[in-house]
Amino acid sequence: MSVHVEAVGSGPPLVLLHGWALHSGLFAPLLPALAARHRVYAVDLPGHGYSDTLAPYTLDAVVAAVAAALAGEARALVVLGWSFGGVVAQRWSLLQPARIARLVLVCTTPRFVTGDGWTHGIASGVLRQFADELRVAYAQTLLRFLTLQVQGSDDGRTTLTALRRQLFERGAPMPGVLDAALSVLATADLRADAAHIAAPALVVSGSRDALTLPGASTWLAEKIPNARHASIVGAAHAPFLSHRREFDAALESFVDAR
Repeated sequence: MSVHVEAVGSGPPLVLLHGWALHSGLFAPLLPALAARHRVYAVDLPGHGYSDTLAPYTLDAVVAAVAAALAGEARALVVLGWSFGGVVAQRWSLLQPARIARLVLVCTTPRFVTGDGWTHGIASGVLRQFADELRVAYAQTLLRFLTLQVQGSDDGRTTLTALRRQLFERGAPMPGVLDAALSVLATADLRADAAHIAAPALVVSGSRDALTLPGASTWLAEKIPNARHASIVGAAHAPFLSHRREFDAALESFVDAR
């Protein structure tokens, strides 16, 4: 299968992994600044954007496909994973620790759903409802979702206009991908593995995030041995869009740390 990767810039390698039902074009507003200092690899996760899908669609298969697509980059990677991409990033760092120099975990969690002593998730029915809405009205649902994420930004309207141009250029995910990836989100539980993540990590949360609750980020930052936590006040699920200055400052200080 083929995983679509767009590479821009020069410098230390930085991999960008997007969220469920989206594609790497969502990171476009970040690329000019990042590419000035990094070799940036923006990845379409399997079954999303321009990438082929997988069968069976499992978390480890997603990791293997992404890792294979970046095998030509010999240097250890800084991996930024947002939401679903953050789950992929966590698992990748566990399966191939030598490949990951640093982790940036943005509005993500070791377990998306509540249960089994875990209160920092959402009800499984909420994930299912979102999937149903996407299936019926994909474009309208995502536009509504993105509008919520840029609220509070100094240039929220400009950002949203740019996103609307980019978001649907790669179409909707392939048939069955939404359900398959949703099953990964609904069943993945990496809590027991957090203490074994060797890479230094920056855990970024939005104080108003209702999808990956801020408590999950606090938990991750406490359990990962070499982690720091940056909470962006007033941000929801996509602080890299809605609160760019705060997000860029946190990212730069972490990635450039020696």
